[in-house]
Amino acid sequence: MARRKLLVLLKPFDVFPVRTSDASRTINSQTSQILEYLDNRRKVHKDAIRLCQSILQRKPVDWEPVLRNDLSQPIQNVDLVVTIGGDGTLLQASHFMDDSIPVLGVNSDPTQAKEVEDLNDAFDATRSTGYLCAANVNNFEQMLDDILDDRLIPSKLTRLAVHVNSHLMPKYALNDILVSHPCPAAVSRFSFRIRKHDQPCSPLVNCRSSGLRVSTAAGSTAAMLSTGGYQMPILSQDLQYIVREPISPGAAFSLMRGVVQSDQLMDAAWFCKDGVIHIDGSHVRCSIKHGDNIVISSKAPVLSVYLPSYVLS
Repeated sequence: MARRKLLVLLKPFDVFPVRTSDASRTINSQTSQILEYLDNRRKVHKDAIRLCQSILQRKPVDWEPVLRNDLSQPIQNVDLVVTIGGDGTLLQASHFMDDSIPVLGVNSDPTQAKEVEDLNDAFDATRSTGYLCAANVNNFEQMLDDILDDRLIPSKLTRLAVHVNSHLMPKYALNDILVSHPCPAAVSRFSFRIRKHDQPCSPLVNCRSSGLRVSTAAGSTAAMLSTGGYQMPILSQDLQYIVREPISPGAAFSLMRGVVQSDQLMDAAWFCKDGVIHIDGSHVRCSIKHGDNIVISSKAPVLSVYLPSYVLS
């Protein structure tokens, strides 16, 4: 059997502020507690990388570690991508992957319930959610063995495609997109309708709001949920949308949120001088201008992901 080739994508360490001895002398006890917490997060993440790499060294695989910030070219000629970090690292990988290579996410720093309970009054001690990460340091070796022995089958997650004036944007969204004015405090002016092929499935909706968010099923538990949306079955091929903070929607209020089915498109027009399409939060952005036509759909290559069993249930 040929040796498998793996790319191991790593969350960098500089996302956690480094505590210095000079700063420790000038901070209060609560700030000191926060810095200790961040120091521990850095250590836990570093230990997780070290453990996963030691496991990989014992397996019949060739692998290369890459920091996620250094990823700039499409991922090719590997059999598996392993991301070590959280959902953000897996998202970063997804922007460089087609549907031919599966990805396994390793949550390197899971939230600790006891820690959250103990520190809840002082600050938010939530660590990495890792919603899409099927592995952690405790089960990584077993999951890797199951994948190498073909005992696990990845799930196919729907991604979102965006065309601006008929030009396909170079990155697909695994979570969501936000279309808004470059200044979040400014009003976004746009219109949209849902259509199937050339036939409209909804009336034209004219909006003044703080933007338009559209999510996949995988992204429905993220920003979409916190802005009033709902969690979708993870393998759904539909998209969910919500107009953020609509101004005087009147009779069109019921149309300010809804679903774009897998065989439908959202056809939008932008009516501000400037605008931005954010893909998966701050990961990717594209500028738009007055009069641009934006077509949003689920007609994008899927992403093959090994998912936690509780996400699939």
